[in-house]
Amino acid sequence: MSDPEPEPERAAPASEPEVPKEWWDDPRMPWKGKPSRSDVWCWIAFSLTGVYALVLLPLRPVLLGANPYLLAGLGGSRVSAVTIGALAATGMGFWPLGLLLGTFGSVKFDPLYWWAGKLWGRGLLEMVSGRSPRAARNAARAERLAQRYGVLAIVITYLIPLPSAVVYATVGAAGMRLRRFLLVDVLTAATTRGLLIWLGYSIGEPAVRVLEVIARYSWYLSIVLLAGVVLSMVRQSRARRADA
Repeated sequence: MSDPEPEPERAAPASEPEVPKEWWDDPRMPWKGKPSRSDVWCWIAFSLTGVYALVLLPLRPVLLGANPYLLAGLGGSRVSAVTIGALAATGMGFWPLGLLLGTFGSVKFDPLYWWAGKLWGRGLLEMVSGRSPRAARNAARAERLAQRYGVLAIVITYLIPLPSAVVYATVGAAGMRLRRFLLVDVLTAATTRGLLIWLGYSIGEPAVRVLEVIARYSWYLSIVLLAGVVLSMVRQSRARRADA
């Protein structure tokens, strides 16, 4: 009896070609599914605020010494508010303009954070929390504060160092109306900037002398801050490559 002929080997089924992912199909993005036009525009604007902050950071010492009013309008700086008050006390400044610019500089991006929270809810909070364990703890603390106190949480962000974007996004996600949010935000910003200007006015001449020293060494301070920004960006780039 002859041995049975071996069956011919079956060809392995061809593997299905991998379908390339769309640019938006990334778990690190705050949205779920395909983003709408509003999602894309809000994401672009939100990303640009980070670039804006990085560019402004090394310029702060120079602007403080050269033009504290411009710094107040660009960044809502607390130090610039105190400086404007001190200049007004010595007859070299006009504090109402500083109050107006400082208030605008403090709230200029806040409606964007409210909008992002309304669009994405926890998606934005998870994106912010995913940067580092410390960022996650701070974001969770800010979220709990906003959920518990609502309007009062907006006020608290001007008094203690909390990620204000998370608070504003949380109240937006919770359904707070934009008109109410802006009313509380602008009034709180104007009040705190007014108090800082009054503090500078009370200090007067000594604060102006400190400003003169800062102006003298402002470029050195800016170089140090710029080096810190570059170093931070290099570290983040290496961390992203390591995670990839």
